Amino acid sequence: MDNKKNVFDNVLQLIGSTPLIKLNKMTADFDGDFYAKVEAFNPGHSSKDRIALHIIEEAERQGILSPGDTIIETTSGNTGFSIAMVSIIKGYECILAVSSKSSADKIDMLKSMGAKVYVCPAHVNADDPRSYYQVAKRLHEEIKGSIYINQYFNQLNIDAHYNTTGPEIWDQTDGKITHLVACSGTGGTISGIAKYLKEQNPEVKIIGVDAYGSVLKKYHETREFDEKEIYPYRIEGLGKNLIPTATAFDLIDEFVKVTDEESAHSAREISNTEGLFVGYTSGAAMQALKQLNEEGAFKPTDKVVVVFPDHGSRYMSKVYSDKWMQEQGFFDSKTEVHAPIEYIK
Repeated sequence: MDNKKNVFDNVLQLIGSTPLIKLNKMTADFDGDFYAKVEAFNPGHSSKDRIALHIIEEAERQGILSPGDTIIETTSGNTGFSIAMVSIIKGYECILAVSSKSSADKIDMLKSMGAKVYVCPAHVNADDPRSYYQVAKRLHEEIKGSIYINQYFNQLNIDAHYNTTGPEIWDQTDGKITHLVACSGTGGTISGIAKYLKEQNPEVKIIGVDAYGSVLKKYHETREFDEKEIYPYRIEGLGKNLIPTATAFDLIDEFVKVTDEESAHSAREISNTEGLFVGYTSGAAMQALKQLNEEGAFKPTDKVVVVFPDHGSRYMSKVYSDKWMQEQGFFDSKTEVHAPIEYIK
């Protein structure tokens, strides 16, 4: 490997060191400076590369994973892709239990990376035997020589971002970051970054993004799990119908809830204004940023970092499909649909 010449032994050496990119157009009227941590620059196009590599290498160090073994995980798509990528390089079998809410693009990508995929119904209770949590547990019990990553309840999920993403953001902002805005699903990304940043400066505000239909915001505020909060929503990789232990709620200052529709439009707006082709969850993070600005959360001297966790290519059949947007009722008379394609005959 010769990093100076941009030559690497394998794709895994490209994980991390993602850029911080200033948001110029969408935040032109906001108070403060705003930067996106663009995790699509990882080789697997998402922040989940970091946890996949860290958790698998830790299992190797502990001697509980050997070449030829099977790695099993629950995923909305991104973690699965990252695990499949690491498995290819390191010589493991990969089995993924995927939520049916995941886009067809994501599922096709997982199959293309050699993973065996089980698609499980999204809108069932976490303890339902058909849920992707229970399917993964059952497969782990049945398959000898397998490990279950279990990202929702794995401290290593937090550690991966504490060791890498947090220090990167602190260094890239010269320690001047005042706010971090990040979506919370498993909670590993926001918790790991928060742990590192709060150790450097306890005054850094950590703001989590949650979905309507998820229990996280209310649990953060009351420490009570309210099943009445749960109902179906469309955003992938954001929010939860259970409480992940990989979420360090004490390190998060507040949660903001965003809607499916506004998040979808914000994702498309990022692509059309900033030239960053990002995923649905990035749109959710940007939507939260807009809402916070409207509430007067920022000052002109603030330096705000928002995490854009993945790439828009994972959502071509969803938020970047005019047909899908129409089917969801996300277009109305005030909304411009992309110009139709013209075919020259």
